[in-house]
Amino acid sequence: MAENLVSVGSSIQRRDLFDKVTGRADYAADLDLPDTLHARILRSPHAHARIKNIDVTRAVSFPGVSSIVTPFNVPSGRISPDLPILDSRVRFVGDEVAAVAAEDIFAAEDAIRLIKVDYEILPFSVDTDQALAEGAEPIHEGGNLVNGGPIVEQRGNVEEGFAQADFIVEESFSTPAHSPAPLEPRAAQASWDGNQLTIWKSSRGIHADRKSISNALGLDSSKVRIMGPHIGAGYGGKDETRTAVIAAILSINSGRPVSIELSREEEFLAGRRRHSTKTRVKMGLKNDGTITAIHSTTVMDTGAYLSSGPGVARRAGQGALYLYRCPNVRYDGYLVFTNTPTAGSYRALGAPQGHFALESVAELAAEKLGMNSLEFRLINHVRLEGQPGERLTPHGEIIDTQPVEGGIPFSSNGLEECLRLGSKAIGWGENRGDSEIQGDVRRGAGMSMFIYRGGPGGQSRATITVDSQGVYTLQTGVMDVGEGSITVLSQMAAEVLCIRPEDLALNVGDTVTTPEASITAGSSVTFSSGLAVKKAAEDLRGKIVSNAAECWGIEVSKCSMQGDSVVSESSDSLTIAELISKVGLLTGKATVNPGSTKYVVNSFGAHFAEVEVDIQTGSVKIIRYVAAHDSGRIINPRMAANQVRGGISQMLGFTFLEDMEIDPKTGITLNPSFLEHKSPTILDYPEVEVIFAPVVDPVGPFGAKSLGEPPCIPPAPTIANAIYDAVGVRITNLPITPAKVLAALEMKDKFP
Repeated sequence: MAENLVSVGSSIQRRDLFDKVTGRADYAADLDLPDTLHARILRSPHAHARIKNIDVTRAVSFPGVSSIVTPFNVPSGRISPDLPILDSRVRFVGDEVAAVAAEDIFAAEDAIRLIKVDYEILPFSVDTDQALAEGAEPIHEGGNLVNGGPIVEQRGNVEEGFAQADFIVEESFSTPAHSPAPLEPRAAQASWDGNQLTIWKSSRGIHADRKSISNALGLDSSKVRIMGPHIGAGYGGKDETRTAVIAAILSINSGRPVSIELSREEEFLAGRRRHSTKTRVKMGLKNDGTITAIHSTTVMDTGAYLSSGPGVARRAGQGALYLYRCPNVRYDGYLVFTNTPTAGSYRALGAPQGHFALESVAELAAEKLGMNSLEFRLINHVRLEGQPGERLTPHGEIIDTQPVEGGIPFSSNGLEECLRLGSKAIGWGENRGDSEIQGDVRRGAGMSMFIYRGGPGGQSRATITVDSQGVYTLQTGVMDVGEGSITVLSQMAAEVLCIRPEDLALNVGDTVTTPEASITAGSSVTFSSGLAVKKAAEDLRGKIVSNAAECWGIEVSKCSMQGDSVVSESSDSLTIAELISKVGLLTGKATVNPGSTKYVVNSFGAHFAEVEVDIQTGSVKIIRYVAAHDSGRIINPRMAANQVRGGISQMLGFTFLEDMEIDPKTGITLNPSFLEHKSPTILDYPEVEVIFAPVVDPVGPFGAKSLGEPPCIPPAPTIANAIYDAVGVRITNLPITPAKVLAALEMKDKFP
């Protein structure tokens, strides 16, 4: 008889590790369907234009060409409200115009060049100032300001709060458009058999994709099957595009499978990027350090199409609304269309931009008070009891994980532990002596903290079965987008069922065989899907024990599961396989609406860095980096630490290097390749010490909360604050390049 095994809290190996490191893992572009056509997409050379006519005569007759689609021969459905399958109006350089499917990729590329397009060129805007200027050409009906006004969220009265302040600090900041630059460009393969459409694609939500694609094509969802293979890094925005729908139409038209894989340049242009922002934060304070009011305003560039822009714009304000205990707060978020590549969901969407501004202003406040940065945050951070004010959410309803209202406590809040553990680890406030000045090098330390939604997402489902061989199978519709969520869910199920996680078979990535599920987004899988998996495992365990009790004719309370067997108090024993052979297949199911009616569920953290700045070259070197996180109980410590290190390293590009550069005269993206778009390499990453606060959340599964996105939030303000400590200049517009550092130092010398 096997002993009960402990899975939760163990650093077991990722379930997909072997296949990925050996090259056995199949990605969307790896499938080799018989008789497949290969497609290429014709893209707009103009930032804004109407398509008056498309002549495909020469392309149609080109050898090997099987099907061509244009805006004038596709269904009238929409992928999203402002995104037709193809449109007779193009809105950025790189927008889709037409597509060709041919026998091979070379024929498709040659045929694309033969398509003649008659464009009516329109005025265009490449930034939010141009787009909002009087007389700017509307990019969509309704104008360039989405919904005609800002998102407004407020608690208390900021005017009264500022009137009560002894002084006010405020500053403006900007952040760039930031490409995820995933290892795997988008890819989709579609096959239509005359009745059923099957699509294999890079996906973070196969069930959401089925709904979107079936609606766009006018097909009943039962006729659309989405398969999600391994994904080469998701980062939040691996869909939201036309790629799969175009492949589907070409397959329907040709009667053959069609494959589309974007090039690296296309991934930069037609993928999804982080929204660029302009943010101003105003903070009112008393002389004792108490914050009386916070007002944050963000203008966010969503590019040519809406995508997930409203949600991103809203999340950019959550730090200002809730991170610091304050009775009077307001956030205004303006979302603006421009004629640039579309922005969308990207890891921690909106929060890094908002926190960069907020945590930089917090430093200004601490300096004005003559107070240590750590002390300022320890005095003012939001505590377990939540924000002052009254609850507005009706009792009995699940509370938003991005609340504005006060009067609601957190389910758990380890922010103070993060501040104290992180500061101790890095030696905050210790006298560095001569190490602060070494020739042209200056040394400084910086910190920041954050708040982020804790994991409750959409309705979650899970099914677990056990068969006559004693084999358990987990069926879940959520996608592992590279973060290892399937491993974590396996650990949760295994913990309940007293088995090893690797002994749990998986049925994932197929809309036909898995239950309905939300997209993998908002760091919600561990919490939301975890609750469903845990509950399904408990349901199955209960059925196993009750069926065994029935076989023995005894009370359920006298039976228990131990390893691969069920035993009774009188030492009767049945293996699971023996039990199933007697009673038949057993299934545990669960549907949960994750969240809490009593608490706000949020994750927290604080980052600390020590840097060296060369005042002659402007270069910045990270000497030490410490990341302290409250993500509740950690299910897989090694994977969790890797999530933190990965998020930090990713955002070092955002902080120091990466910016999607647009030519203001043409709207052309100037750096859509790794040659010009400089992402950090492994040699640029510092060692990161990761600390998890000893917090167990009472709402989350096994005490867990969200972790995937939070590490991306603090790096930029942490580094910016450390640079200020080192050389006394504050960089307010990312990325922080050597040239910007030198320019700031020069200005400081001129105007000390």
